[in-house]
Amino acid sequence: MKTSIATVTLAGELPEKLSAIAAAGFDGIEIFEQDFIAYDGTPREVGQHVRDHGLDIMLFQPFRDFEGLPEPERTRAFERAKCKFDVMGELGVDLMLVCSSLHPKVIGGIDRAADDLHALGELASQHGVRIGYEALAWGAYVNDHRDAWEIVRRADHDHVGLIVDSFHTLGRSLSPDSIRSIPGDKIFFVQLADAPLITMDLLYWSRHFRNMPGEGDLDVTAFMRAVMATGYNGPISLEIFNDSFRGGNPDMIARDGYRSLRAIMDDVHRSEPITCMPLPAMPPRPIIQGVEFVEFAASQTGADTLAAILLPMGFTRAVHKNNQNIILFQQGDTRIIVNTSHHDSAALADGAKVCDIGLHIDNADNAITRAKELRVPLFTSPLLSGELSLPAIQSVGGTIIHFIEADSKHQIKWHDDFIACSPAEPEDCNITGIDHLALSMPYSDMLSWSLFYTSLFEVQKHPIVDVIDPAGVIRSQVIESSDKSFRLTLNGSDTNRTLAGYFVESNAGSAVQHIALTTSDIFSIAEKLAGTGFETLAIPANYYDDIRARFGFDETALSAIKQFNILYDEDENGAFYQLYSVPYGDGFFFEIIQRVDGYQGYGAANAPYRTAALKRVLSQKNAPAR
Repeated sequence: MKTSIATVTLAGELPEKLSAIAAAGFDGIEIFEQDFIAYDGTPREVGQHVRDHGLDIMLFQPFRDFEGLPEPERTRAFERAKCKFDVMGELGVDLMLVCSSLHPKVIGGIDRAADDLHALGELASQHGVRIGYEALAWGAYVNDHRDAWEIVRRADHDHVGLIVDSFHTLGRSLSPDSIRSIPGDKIFFVQLADAPLITMDLLYWSRHFRNMPGEGDLDVTAFMRAVMATGYNGPISLEIFNDSFRGGNPDMIARDGYRSLRAIMDDVHRSEPITCMPLPAMPPRPIIQGVEFVEFAASQTGADTLAAILLPMGFTRAVHKNNQNIILFQQGDTRIIVNTSHHDSAALADGAKVCDIGLHIDNADNAITRAKELRVPLFTSPLLSGELSLPAIQSVGGTIIHFIEADSKHQIKWHDDFIACSPAEPEDCNITGIDHLALSMPYSDMLSWSLFYTSLFEVQKHPIVDVIDPAGVIRSQVIESSDKSFRLTLNGSDTNRTLAGYFVESNAGSAVQHIALTTSDIFSIAEKLAGTGFETLAIPANYYDDIRARFGFDETALSAIKQFNILYDEDENGAFYQLYSVPYGDGFFFEIIQRVDGYQGYGAANAPYRTAALKRVLSQKNAPAR
């Protein structure tokens, strides 16, 4: 499989783009005319510069407003084409994209357009190049790949073929299945783009909101299944117009692009095996079976603060047999490690941050192999005497993810590796597991985080929802396994004035802003915590007046949740209770939740109120939570 990406997808000058594309693992590029023109060098020098990066120029684009023109515009269009063909010869590229016309004088007609493309094919053959015709979704007369194919078919020229683009098909809600009837050798190039489902002008949607396959809501997999059914064996390329990408980190965007192509082609192959194109083998997505542990890197003061939170909640404490600076807090199968020997713990001052997450998965070896194929960086570190070597990767934000597999070499023998502390710790408080982890990041990076998890693991993403912070909007997306044993919420913010944005600004290297622990009896644990010094987040009385009105609480029920600062929500399945700690350090906090009768949400309706309450506490602690 030959992979390509359009230079317009990335930010930066052409040399910076080429470096990022080559490092990500692509085979070639679509060179966008604007990038080429803006470069200070001859076409021959540009071509050599591309090849010096180990890349091929697979497509020169775009050539606009060609077919269906009256005279003298038609003659002028052919003159423009001659000039571009000469440039292509200097660049060293043999294929040019011709997009359907938007010219104000364009004249419709399939045969007229076919005659023009045949004549252009004759001219292209004289220059030793080919042309690929593409239907723009907003084309004046040709805006459907079926019409574009009929024009190419009637043009009947070896140097004239079709270019298909997933956005131009799926963005118009056209079925891609009609592509299956097109001969694969007449499809000269395939471009892919995804996009969120937004009702707006097609051109504006395309120019600003495209994203990588798997990051949006279009069925790009179905599109590629149709393409591969034709026997197509040419390049698979990304052409993404996205404001955030054009202002973002080109290395990250290029890596995401390569990852998205590998993942989607693997999905296509698994659903409809591809015989016309060799694909590198890649194991299936591993199934996450739960969170085995969460590890904090902490200063000694930060470790003491965490102990003061966890012990009242009924966690027992044990120390690693080979390193007294590694403490395990455990309640049942819920495990939190606090590590003061971490290499950057001194830089944490009086704080702590999540540095490592252990995931219990079905096949650790397959997880590592798939990570390698997706160019996810692996992680290794020196081992203490007797420590087990566990496979690990580095996530988008730098947090380490270890893979633990039951009944294999990749498992932790907790009772053997940790020695219980004495005297006995407080009684069990019915903490039954980690319900979810909440990760915060800049909104511009949120698609990268989502793609990381969905391309690597067997998880599903939910639509992005807006969560209102007093200082702005946080976009939140749930990612979870089918059995809900693994749940994440990704929270993207555009400004450091929001609680999530402030956390991101203050916590380089860690994205986990809060850990939600689940319990079978939230009232019992709230009562036990009340006399321990555990600081519960204070919720305003106005909230409870609203709860009484919204859900019809009687005074007894309302008094019970109000007494313990418990928040409440309902969905069509059941009820949801939430209890928050106050924030610590730069905005990290714990949440204790109880799901009743199959409630599936995350209490989004309560987010504005708990966010405002958390920010008030930070403000009182003189943290600049603006």
